[in-house]
Amino acid sequence: MSRASRCSTFVEWRGHAYISLAMRLYLGWVFIAACLHKIANPASFAVDVATYQFLPLWAVNFFALTLPWVELFAGVLLVLGLRARAAALLIAVMMASFMVALGHALYLGLDMACGCFASAAAVDEDPISWHTVVRDAGWLSLALYVLCLDRAPLGLDRWSPRKGAKSSCVA
Repeated sequence: MSRASRCSTFVEWRGHAYISLAMRLYLGWVFIAACLHKIANPASFAVDVATYQFLPLWAVNFFALTLPWVELFAGVLLVLGLRARAAALLIAVMMASFMVALGHALYLGLDMACGCFASAAAVDEDPISWHTVVRDAGWLSLALYVLCLDRAPLGLDRWSPRKGAKSSCVA
């Protein structure tokens, strides 16, 4: 069996849908949980964003008001299995961006909370470190797995074929 054939067989393996389901549920709930305090306390989250010293000040409030809703939207889509690969792409982009911002903050030597699940007041509970970067890299890898290998997601997409598109259901 050629290398290309083995790779194709791996990519088309039906088991990816089941593995991806577990990854999607976990990652979706992580993002839903992460956005709740940000939506409830946008001013506190804006302080967290500004503390990273990454965005220009004029962009901080807009970012702090919109990002939690994007996280909620992507998390819900992953949990429901609706446009799961698009949601995984969105989460992968967010995770890569978060990792760049974390790396920047660590490079500057900032002593601060991550802001992911609690506000800056929780610096003792959720300090940034290289462990935070590794955690985020794990979540990025889950999102990339779903994006690249979940060709027929278990969820709403499977039961609602789009107009003009072939059903992604595997018979």
